[in-house]
Amino acid sequence: MTATAAAMSLASGEPPINFAAHQLRAGNLAGARDDFEQMLAMLLAALYPGARAITANPGDWGIDILLGELSGLVIIWQSKYFWPVVGRSQQGQIRESFDSALAAAARNGYRLSQWVLCVPASMDAPTAQWWDNWRARRQRETGVSIELWHENVLRNHLVRPDCAHVRRHFYDPYVPAQTQRTPVRDLGEDDDSALDRALFVRQLRAAGHVEVGAAKREYFNADLLAREVLDKRVPAEVAALSEADGVVHGIWEARFNAMAFAGDPRLPGLHAEVMHDIRESGAFPVQLRAGPVHRCGLMHRVVEDRRAGWVVHWRDIA
Repeated sequence: MTATAAAMSLASGEPPINFAAHQLRAGNLAGARDDFEQMLAMLLAALYPGARAITANPGDWGIDILLGELSGLVIIWQSKYFWPVVGRSQQGQIRESFDSALAAAARNGYRLSQWVLCVPASMDAPTAQWWDNWRARRQRETGVSIELWHENVLRNHLVRPDCAHVRRHFYDPYVPAQTQRTPVRDLGEDDDSALDRALFVRQLRAAGHVEVGAAKREYFNADLLAREVLDKRVPAEVAALSEADGVVHGIWEARFNAMAFAGDPRLPGLHAEVMHDIRESGAFPVQLRAGPVHRCGLMHRVVEDRRAGWVVHWRDIA
């Protein structure tokens, strides 16, 4: 099914398929990985009635979903919740998963005919080139057919009529319990002037940013929120702050690793893409009461803490 045909098969007004829903429902990336794998198991059971999930106990033999018999020939689908992009940092995991599936087949007396990697995102250009070369080489070496089900392939399957129940179950609108967001405050002149000397501002200047007023406001509000949480010491809110810190740092790291070898040391577009992903992410814990301004500001706090930056040589600036 083409992308156009897939889109036309959706009734007007039906919700789009957003794979961030797994983070929103689960509340964190670890839970999102399990939720995504459960979706794949249901999807494949609809597409191939004989497909079944394999539980890790203690190991899963490199199998997430299986079609065939473990006494003969099998097809394996490998679930990897890589988000928001599949980049250089995920290449090692992909190689290890395929090698693990091959080794388990040889060790346990069955044959692997096809291996399918399932990811809810797209590959950046360098990783796509790596994938094409790696896939061609490993197919020649092993005789195993290797496929990639990226986000568009998965959407094309999910809009099929026989998979409608999977789409409804996982991707119909989901709204968590609403919590009151922390109000956003404006900076005073003294606060604005003091932040000119902040490290996160210097990192932005190094990346070529001329206007940094919005970044200052984001940092200012996130820092107020963080200080309030740490002063009150409510365990659930402290844990939520720590988790949100990990979410923004993880988004930055994935984007940075995908762009670090692009050639331009100023990494144009990195800040914009990271902030877009943070605003769109459903992984933030609701206990934090943080809106988009606070969430973006948490990323500036990571930079201020000397754990990230917006240019290749960000550690030198820090």
